[in-house]
Amino acid sequence: MAEVAVLGAGFIGLSCAYWLIRDGHRVTLFDPQGPGEATSYGNAGTFANYACIPVNNPDVFRNLPRFLFSSTSPLRIRWGYMPQLAPWLARFMLSATQNRYEHSARALASILSRAFEGYREMLATSTLASFVRQRECLYLYSNSGSFKAAQPSLDLRRSLGVKFDTFDRDGIRQLEPNLAPIFEHGTMFSDSWFLADPRGFLQALHESMVTQGLRHERVAINTIEPQANGVRLIDATGSTHAAEHVIVCTGALSKQFARQCGDRVPLDTERGYHVQFPGTTDLLSRPCGWSERGFYMTPMTGGIRAAGTVELGGYGPRKNPALLNLLTTSAREALPGLPQPDSTWLGFRPSLPDGLPVIGSSRASRRVIYAFGHQHLGVTLGGVTGSVVADLVAGRTPPLDLSPYSASRF
Repeated sequence: MAEVAVLGAGFIGLSCAYWLIRDGHRVTLFDPQGPGEATSYGNAGTFANYACIPVNNPDVFRNLPRFLFSSTSPLRIRWGYMPQLAPWLARFMLSATQNRYEHSARALASILSRAFEGYREMLATSTLASFVRQRECLYLYSNSGSFKAAQPSLDLRRSLGVKFDTFDRDGIRQLEPNLAPIFEHGTMFSDSWFLADPRGFLQALHESMVTQGLRHERVAINTIEPQANGVRLIDATGSTHAAEHVIVCTGALSKQFARQCGDRVPLDTERGYHVQFPGTTDLLSRPCGWSERGFYMTPMTGGIRAAGTVELGGYGPRKNPALLNLLTTSAREALPGLPQPDSTWLGFRPSLPDGLPVIGSSRASRRVIYAFGHQHLGVTLGGVTGSVVADLVAGRTPPLDLSPYSASRF
């Protein structure tokens, strides 16, 4: 069995570690933070097996003025970041043609169809299963025009095997009576579910793997150097480490490692937000997404979490008060029983212009394997990504074609 280094302790990294340990490898996790403390901490917690529709669809051209200039738009751009963003944005627009959009949708549907298999064994344990809430996700539309405009994407989902039911205003009220009567249509996706505490889930998974021999080095890796019989790692203190294989799961920070291995991946950052309302968990029974506002409300252990929106603006700790205010006011408009939030959060999603992750070997060496760029699907695709990575390390043929996710596609 091999010595394997996994960079990153989020959903992707810990899922990779799980499957590698399952195969008997000796795994060292490198992350200066604890499990689930970075971007994986603040998500909406949804297992979104239906999310095969990339953001870069042909409607983006028609909707761009509204996205950029409406006060209720869930998309914002930090204009000072535009010089760095422009190459990524150009690729994003080029990926929004009908053919490329449908290609990305098919590729997402292919891996999403296997998403639950990546978690089946994990969730057979009572500790991890205790975080799962078996309630489907409900997507809401506050006007008929938006629902009508969504029909082509719903038809595409259906053609790709996604199952869902639709509801009118009365049906929504029966499902979630505490919602304000402002939603005219709803779509509920079959076999979806959510985690009541995403970070708690990862902490429990981490703890179970430590008992099986997982080592966690709380230091950041700055450099990876593929060599003939392994990979040399240099951490932030200048110390070196050796591994036979390295798995890059560092999310929005993965671009530097890809470049060190000869792959120029156009990775950028989506700044995502959440606000949390304490003592409100019982107001909803399931995640509810407001289509026009671009966010979910999820009943978590600490209260309802309103999570979503996208700000294209790179790294940096300064939160955008306009987006936090949009999340707060929109959530309270949708769910009038909400108080003021007691906490806010900013995280950094890894975003690629075609909406697909990067999964597979690097250009420089098969010993360096990429598993990053999952955007809004880190929770959903963590398990299956980990199983695919374990297949690559073991020399097995993965159960799906990895060419759509290869770094060489750029």
